[in-house]
Amino acid sequence: MDHLTKLENRSMHILREAYANFRDLGMLWSIGKDSTVLVHLARKAFFGHVPFPLIHVDTDYKIPEMIKYRDNHAWQWKLDMIYGQNIEALESKKTFPHGNCTRLECCRLLKTEALRATLNGTGPRYRMNHETGGYELENNPAPFTGVIVGVRSDEEGSRSKERYFSPRGQGNDWDIGEQPPEFWNQYKTDFAPGTHVRIHPLLDWTELDLWEYILREEIPMVSLYFVKGEGKRYRSLGCWPCTRPVESNAGTVEEIVEELRSGKFSNIAERSGREQDKEDGGGLEELRKAGYM
Repeated sequence: MDHLTKLENRSMHILREAYANFRDLGMLWSIGKDSTVLVHLARKAFFGHVPFPLIHVDTDYKIPEMIKYRDNHAWQWKLDMIYGQNIEALESKKTFPHGNCTRLECCRLLKTEALRATLNGTGPRYRMNHETGGYELENNPAPFTGVIVGVRSDEEGSRSKERYFSPRGQGNDWDIGEQPPEFWNQYKTDFAPGTHVRIHPLLDWTELDLWEYILREEIPMVSLYFVKGEGKRYRSLGCWPCTRPVESNAGTVEEIVEELRSGKFSNIAERSGREQDKEDGGGLEELRKAGYM
């Protein structure tokens, strides 16, 4: 069995374990490469059907091409698609760059707070109507007790402290010192009532693993990842005010794989184009403790 197949099998096993053990389960879909691979794995694990809702936190600052990609593929793949927003922060301009707000504070309001409210059912939640292709406001949405997330331990420092099944408090807060041990592919899935659990099927994948798998499985990616005539492409996707492309001539999945194998980015962080990380100083880990992805 080759390396990618071993990774695939473990990830599909974790997805099935999550589905078997958590009633109100959802999966975060940021439209990036990690979570899009996760959607593909879920479709493969459940024979073409994703048996839980896909959840997107829409900051209203996503690159328009990302939202178009989301809606087109949610329609095409018949996904139960939900998105949430922090309407109050957007209407009061508590954002970067349009308000008196740092990038990290903007992340806290538009991502962390919006995610918590969307998962808890206390904020507005919009669901795709597959007859019209539009979205409708849900009435009295139920909370999610478990959520599947496409984080990888090699992508950013605080994510290396995660477990495959990572318990959170009722407010989605993360106590790093209270993570359960995971030995020999044995995962703790029985948690106290009221525990919110984050599930991480891609935790041991690398950036190269992802792109080699995308190549093997022919998974369609948003075109922002590929060069568009000016020697630049996006390596990591986020909100347009805080996301910058990197120098690259890769215009296909094959060329991205070759670029990564060559070691071109070996000394350049994957999230180097994410401006909020440069304001960090530990702030990103604090955001994640409060519920950030």
